[in-house]
Amino acid sequence: MSTSTAKMRNIGPKSAAWLRQVGLRTQEDLVAVGSVEAFMRVKRAGFRPSLNLLYALEGALLDCHWQQLPEARRGELLVAYDAAAALLPPPRGRPAAAPVTTTHVQEEEGGAPAMNLFDSPGGDQDD
Repeated sequence: MSTSTAKMRNIGPKSAAWLRQVGLRTQEDLVAVGSVEAFMRVKRAGFRPSLNLLYALEGALLDCHWQQLPEARRGELLVAYDAAAALLPPPRGRPAAAPVTTTHVQEEEGGAPAMNLFDSPGGDQDD
């Protein structure tokens, strides 16, 4: 007899609904794909789970409270998640982030800094 994900330890109603929507309805389904792949399916479906869901899924598989997962196992899960997340395409509707650039302020003659871009030349400043 298979156990519904809704009745598994650590899996609340919202998490169970997300899992159902990505085709994971039973404990056997979750065991077959593992916690990282289940978490990635939820993310790929457009939901925005926190890492607590990843830990909850692993805890459900190990039949322990998610906060009792050893730090070493959490670290392993994060490494596996990072590797899987690196393969995800960038989110739709948002451009990929541009490279970060640094602007340096040049000093004018006499050692005074050049005018700040936010200073108005007429001295009108909001204080």
